[in-house]
Amino acid sequence: MDTTQQAQHAGKAKILLGTLGHEAKNRALDNIIQGLQAKRQAIVAANQADLDLAAKENLAAPLLKRLKFDDQKIEEACEGLASLIKLEDPVGRILDATELDEGLELFKVSCPIGVIGVIFESRPDALVQIASLCLKSGNAVLLKGGREAANTNRILADIIDSAAVRAGAPEGWLGLMETRSDVEDLLGMSGYVDLIVPRGSNAFVRHIMQHTTIPVLGHADGICHVYVDGDADLDMALRIALDSKCQYVAVCNAAETLLVHQDTARTFLPRLKERFDEKGVEIRGCERTAAVIDVAAAVEADWATEYLDLIISIKVVDSLTEAVDHINRYGSGHTDVIVTGNREKAMRFMEQVDSADVFVNCSSRFSDGFRFGLGAEVGISTNKIHARGPVGLEGLMIYKWRLIGNGHIVADYTGQNAKAFTHRKI
Repeated sequence: MDTTQQAQHAGKAKILLGTLGHEAKNRALDNIIQGLQAKRQAIVAANQADLDLAAKENLAAPLLKRLKFDDQKIEEACEGLASLIKLEDPVGRILDATELDEGLELFKVSCPIGVIGVIFESRPDALVQIASLCLKSGNAVLLKGGREAANTNRILADIIDSAAVRAGAPEGWLGLMETRSDVEDLLGMSGYVDLIVPRGSNAFVRHIMQHTTIPVLGHADGICHVYVDGDADLDMALRIALDSKCQYVAVCNAAETLLVHQDTARTFLPRLKERFDEKGVEIRGCERTAAVIDVAAAVEADWATEYLDLIISIKVVDSLTEAVDHINRYGSGHTDVIVTGNREKAMRFMEQVDSADVFVNCSSRFSDGFRFGLGAEVGISTNKIHARGPVGLEGLMIYKWRLIGNGHIVADYTGQNAKAFTHRKI
């Protein structure tokens, strides 16, 4: 089946999927859990075939790490599905209700967006998250994973699709595309696809944004910062900096730049370097950093680089204002953290940093749909319309206006003897 046919089938399926009951959708999600567990060995074998081929092709280490889908990843996927089952059905919720006049009532009601096209690289676990969120939110989905994960993606898509259909989802609600030409075809399908979510490199996401008229939800970079304030608890700052950088380096919510207040630098940086050395982290620092610890010299490009690797840039700053200015200049609007014991500074940081996620005294790695209690996420959005931050169920919803009357006509509300609207909240 070619891309156009898949899109046509998804367009038909979205109508039925959008009306699928809450119990049926949860039954489908439970079927997926059972399918992942029952076919665990086959999934791991398919993934190993992808890993072996990727190693032969010298795929970069961060991408290899993302590609791996082992027993632990399967368990994590099942946990995410279980948490998604517990969430309320987002479809059909009354968001607002207004009486326009007696017997004329207006309702703002949540509904699915329609057909979501998701293009992602390397991470098979993303396929599970995306497909399950689309299912729960009543959206049909067209998935295009990276060539390097072809075997894993095929078996996962088959498990998820068949599990949902057995529970009552319509045929064609999920489509899997595999070729590079499919991406270009998808970008031109504004008549069938309602939203595109790209997940990948800066260049990849920008290419998607520049080559389609379909709305795009996503982010191009994950240049995340941790700012260690002069009033920080240094033990806490050390734990947060290490977790933000090292807990999982190949993801968009890992810290790439550390900003350290001048009052803290001489005490904190040597301790930090010792721990980073243990973890194998390469440090690139400004001149003031280099005056305290032995590091490679940072250049201008380092402040605007998403390493996705065991590399971090460090800059010593004079004030909170300088830290905020640096983040707003070089950051990507993703996730930024302040470590401080001063509540006023914490509030200023959260108010002034122009990012989707702003944290106080905790790791940047908390920027995640599952950790936020959203069940999972289709991605992180740095957009300033519709959805921002980790995009879970609510980010895959839109709304429609439903007006219920009893023979009401506009002519009665115009002219000299016009009736007045009540506009009363109900």
